Amino acid sequence: MIRRLTGTALVWATAVVLAVFIAGPLVWLAARAFATSWTYPNLLPDGWTLRWWSTVFEDPSLGVAVQNSLVLAPLTVLVAAVVCLPAAWAISRIEFPGRRIVLVGLFATNAFPKMGLFVTMSAMFTALGLMNTVTGILIVHVLGCVVFMTWLPAAAFSAVPRSLEEAARDAGAGRWRTFWTVTFPIAWPGILVAVVMSFLASFDEAQGTYLVGAPTYMTMPTAMYSLVLNSPRQVSAVFAIALSIPSIVLMTLARKHIMGGRLADGFQIR
Repeated sequence: MIRRLTGTALVWATAVVLAVFIAGPLVWLAARAFATSWTYPNLLPDGWTLRWWSTVFEDPSLGVAVQNSLVLAPLTVLVAAVVCLPAAWAISRIEFPGRRIVLVGLFATNAFPKMGLFVTMSAMFTALGLMNTVTGILIVHVLGCVVFMTWLPAAAFSAVPRSLEEAARDAGAGRWRTFWTVTFPIAWPGILVAVVMSFLASFDEAQGTYLVGAPTYMTMPTAMYSLVLNSPRQVSAVFAIALSIPSIVLMTLARKHIMGGRLADGFQIR
């Protein structure tokens, strides 16, 4: 009995600690976004207001940053899909020399400090005239999505039974019809997870975007730099909440596939 009570107490204590560390910052952020001010040692804000929300949504520069993020992220996913999905299919279906090297090499962009990679890219972009251009920013964002948009769909394609594709071909279906009626529907959940992860990676990209695009093109993450340094904390809190909304919505919509193990399975290509 004592052992059982001790185990239950440890479980509840762990749950409380996790709740404090996970939900605590979110609660603080939400309270700060509506607080007139919050001075030490008060446990609660000095008052409540919606003024900071109007400050954020009425700022034209922040509106442009929101618009840029909402345009760049889907465009990045589209370009990454066009480039990476054929490569993912080839990796899953074709045994070619150096296949393992290609798979491991896809992690190269994430294996080193990104700032060093971005500084090197900025020097190249300067020579090519890509600094402060949408194309330059798009290249930076696509590089951050390559690993998701290649590994996860490749694993999804590999999970499609070859026998089903062969049966469709034996029934008279061509390659394209077999792909769209058999392969793609089965692999779609894994591809959806790749799309969500790529969108989030692009939407949250800050360092490369700031180095390549600022001050001509500012996105929501890069605008946060200026807000944290130059604006009241309440304004930063409001904008941080707005920045997290797309991530929360997408993760909620795709939670069935992500929690179902598609994300973990995507990095187990044989």
